[in-house]
Amino acid sequence: MPPIGLRCFLLALAFAIAGLSGCRGTPPEAQLRAQMQRVQDALEARDVGGLRAVLADDFVGPEGLDRAGAARLAQGAFLRYRDVGLTIGPLDIMLRDDFATVRFTAAARGGAGGLLEQSAQVYDVETGWRRIDDEWLLTSARWEPKL
Repeated sequence: MPPIGLRCFLLALAFAIAGLSGCRGTPPEAQLRAQMQRVQDALEARDVGGLRAVLADDFVGPEGLDRAGAARLAQGAFLRYRDVGLTIGPLDIMLRDDFATVRFTAAARGGAGGLLEQSAQVYDVETGWRRIDDEWLLTSARWEPKL
């Protein structure tokens, strides 16, 4: 099992990847893809509030993780690692009305700012999203170590 800090970081990634608010008139898939850079910026800026904003009130993660717990996990990862990084593979987006599933591979890494990372892992990630009032919110997330 990967270290808790790295799992927290990955969870923060899963929250953010596909569900930030969309723009009216923009196709849903384009809304999801356009937010990728903003998500990566929020993660690298260690912005827990920005990540929390995408969670639905009824968010459920692994082992019964809820919205508040997910935010605490992200904060823990940001406290543990001074530098965090993220490399995201291609997004596989499946849309069905006001619901979306987004699958991707993510390489999450964290370190103290030196040349070598302290922790790194590649994951297969699946996230579930629901559009509420023209905003995509994350309703579920799960991930498995790929290596």
